[in-house]
Amino acid sequence: MKKNIALIFALIGWFALIAQYYLHIENRTTSLIEANLRFFTYFTILVNFIITLYFTSIVFKKQKSKDEKPGILTALTVYITIVGFIYQVILRGTWQPTGLQRVVDELLHSVMPILTIIFWYLFENKKSVKYSQIPKWALFPILYLVVILARGTFSGFYPYPFVDVSTLGLPKVLINSLFVTIFFFTISVLYIRIGKALKK
Repeated sequence: MKKNIALIFALIGWFALIAQYYLHIENRTTSLIEANLRFFTYFTILVNFIITLYFTSIVFKKQKSKDEKPGILTALTVYITIVGFIYQVILRGTWQPTGLQRVVDELLHSVMPILTIIFWYLFENKKSVKYSQIPKWALFPILYLVVILARGTFSGFYPYPFVDVSTLGLPKVLINSLFVTIFFFTISVLYIRIGKALKK
């Protein structure tokens, strides 16, 4: 059952990522190299890519192999929850995609978050997830922020308007980042608490 569900979720994830990459390259206004670099500066793309790889790994995992360390799936679920929440609350109204782009947009920002939460609910070893793991989970988004801000100073490109230093200024961007960080820790704690409550 777990592998079958993971296969379906992985196929949806790969379709969304490949289609988004095609659209991104097809509609690029920069060089191919720059377009590729920009594609992988989107947190949405990185998180969906990692989660799709995770689902794929479940499909090809041997039956007798040990389950993954508790907390990995919870961390991924926290990441994709933030992706979905920020898109629905902040970014959805900033553009109106149509056609294939609209389908892909919904898959990456709405469908994949829901599917990941379902997978977390069904298969995470919730009672073994610890609050002490949260700082480790935070390393990825913090490193991501440092990289996109550093790259933005040279390229002038920022993947999201709330981290656009050229428009908002560094102090405002740092304040926005602080709010996202607080939200990250809040969501992480909630998932652990809900997980433990469900196990009880």
